[in-house]
Order: sequence, then C-alpha cells, then structure tokens
Amino acid sequence: MCKFFQRLTMLLVLAIMALPGETRPEGSKGRTAADANGVQAVLWRLPVDIASLNLLYGSGGEDRQPHGPFTFIEEDSEGTNPKIDVRDQDGVKWKVKFGSEARPEVVATRLVWAAGYFTTDDYFVENLQVKDLPSHLHRGQDLVGPDSTLHNVRLKRPMKGQEKIGTWRWAANPFVGTREFNGLRVLMALMNNWDLKDVNNAIYEDKQTREQTYVVSDLGATFGTTGYIRSLHGSRGNLEAYKRSKFISNLGGDRVDFESPSRPTLIESVNIPVYMRRLDLRWIGRRIPRDDAKWMGQVLAQLSAEQIRDAFRAAGYSAQEVEEFAAVVQDRIARLNAL
Repeated sequence: MCKFFQRLTMLLVLAIMALPGETRPEGSKGRTAADANGVQAVLWRLPVDIASLNLLYGSGGEDRQPHGPFTFIEEDSEGTNPKIDVRDQDGVKWKVKFGSEARPEVVATRLVWAAGYFTTDDYFVENLQVKDLPSHLHRGQDLVGPDSTLHNVRLKRPMKGQEKIGTWRWAANPFVGTREFNGLRVLMALMNNWDLKDVNNAIYEDKQTREQTYVVSDLGATFGTTGYIRSLHGSRGNLEAYKRSKFISNLGGDRVDFESPSRPTLIESVNIPVYMRRLDLRWIGRRIPRDDAKWMGQVLAQLSAEQIRDAFRAAGYSAQEVEEFAAVVQDRIARLNAL
C-alpha cells in the first residue's frame, strides 16, 4: 500500500510539472488610474536625469540615513527572515531585517527606484548595536553578536508622509497591460526575483492628497536563483547562482519569456500546495511584449556602470562581488536593448 501511494504521488508530481504557467488576461489602463471616489493610483513616474542618481544612498539619499544609537522596540514575526523594529537617535522608527535577504534587498531597491518605480528608503549597516535588545529573540538569535550587535542588516523606514493601506495583486490591479506594469515584470526577472507573492506588494496612501502608490515592498529574494529552493543562502544574493542562471527563456514573435520566476525544483514538489502556489507565479515573467521589455532596457541603459556598481557597494558586497554582480546586470540590460 505504501508503494502504491508513493507511485501515485510521483505521477501527480509529474502531471503538475507538465502543466504550463498560468496565462493571465491583459488590460489596457494607463500608468495612473482614478477610482469612483477620485483617488489616484500611481505605479511609475518618469525618473529625472537617471544618469545623475546616487545609487550608493538610494531613494532616501545621504541625509536620511539612520543615525545611532538604536533602541529596541519590538520583534516582527512576519516573513521568512528575522526582523525587529528599532528607533534611532532622531526618533525615526526603522525595520531591521537580518539574514540572507538583507544585502540583495538593498541593491534591488536602488535599481527599482532608478527605473522610476516606488520604494522605501533602505540602508545596509554592517554592525548595528541595539540597546535594550531582549536576551532571546524568537528568530535570528544565532545572528546576534556580543554586546547586542547585529551584523549585515538592512534598515527600512516607511515612505515619507504615507501610510500602508493594503496589498495589491499582480493579476488584478489598475495597471495590468500597460508598458509600465510590463516593465516592472521585466525588472523583477532581471533581478531574479522569484518570490512574487501578492503579500509582498503594498499600497501606500499619501495622508494629504490620498494619492495611492503601488510598491513591490519585499525585494529580498533577488540576485540568486530564478525560483524557489529551500536554501535561503542559495536563493538570495548568491553570486554564483545569479551568474549561472538563465535570463531569457524564449523569444518568439512579439513576446518574450523570462526564466524568473521559474517553477520550484522537483524536490519541493513533496509539498503540493506550496508547489502549486509557486507554479502559479510563473506567468508574471512570461509573454511580455517585446517592445515593453526593450523599453525597460532603454530606461536601465541610462545608468552608468559605476552607478550599478554603487548599488552593490551600498549592500556591503566585496569589491570582486561588486564587479561580477554588476557585470551580469549590465549584460542583461544589453540583452534587453538588443531585442
């Protein structure tokens, strides 16, 4: 009987693997949209002089960096990586993420911002000492050093003057079918962002104008593998995995398919519900209009090699890692422009 169920499970897995990624309908709305109450939704704004942007400090700039000392507020139990909230000497509240996502997320926010999309202010801190840190954290205690010091962390502050009011869906939002929405899909593929669950998206509303900005708020699963694997280190911020990964998986007619997000590995299929949820994300990187993909390449091509290196320097990567990561990004931008 046991062998029968094993064979049945294997047949089910093989059947699932044979399924194509889900095809989603395409819309025709603009980069901004207003609802029945006149609330304006925004996904993208034309960057001003991309070549002059400082990717070492990102959207927050040098002046809005966190300033220690830092005091513990509370632990955050959401997401995969351990997080805590702290307050700096200026009274600013920061969300600290430590673990495998800290470095790649800092890089990703800079590229997203430079391309004209919205993001939070993220900074990388190599050594962060936190006052009043509990003697034991529920997650990430093994990453706490002597004197309550955290190493290689990302600090994120809320978007200025805005409040998070919910999440948005990749398959249903006011921008489906637009060049800007498709460009965002391309950008996610360029960075190998495979964790494109809807819960990782956020809508922020301006407290005064009520304008709503649509943001990919969790960018930690980037610059590693093209799809979900169990290894946190291997799937995020992994130079060798990023270098080996395939970028464009198919180019035919006026559509482009990207490898990321790819289907989970066979070994992950033992958890059928998770496997199916991951499989359902594949459409995000597929059947993107060639012109929209090339447009995103043209936007990113305005960045200099030094700016791209600065994005990786901002995340504390070594000099060799900076060069090699940046080379992959530049090659992918060139391939988009050659479409």
